[in-house]
Amino acid sequence: QLVESGGGLVQSGGSLRLSCEASGLTLDNYVIGWFRQAPGKVREGVSCISGNDGNTWYEDSEKGRFTISRDNAKNTVYLQMNSLTPKDTGVYYCAATDPTWFSLCVSPASYDYWGQGTQVTVSS
Repeated sequence: QLVESGGGLVQSGGSLRLSCEASGLTLDNYVIGWFRQAPGKVREGVSCISGNDGNTWYEDSEKGRFTISRDNAKNTVYLQMNSLTPKDTGVYYCAATDPTWFSLCVSPASYDYWGQGTQVTVSS
């Protein structure tokens, strides 16, 4: 089970840190992805981190603003989001998949396990 937290309402330019905590899964054995789904839009990949070597991937619009990291002792993956804009508004989901899928980690179809999502709203 994956549980996201840390969402909320923030003004443009602000920051949030999302957490993805796992139970029943050891997250460093998996690729963990973060996805965003805006109202009326498809779920899109934001960032992912590999389980074995710590490689990361970011969508172009998130590079330099978002940072994905993991704390293996807490079995938690984080997404630090800075310089938020209204375009970042949506429900954020974390997901887990086998490490062999890292090269396709941008695709929601690559993932086996999903959290319930946490709402992020950025006001202008």
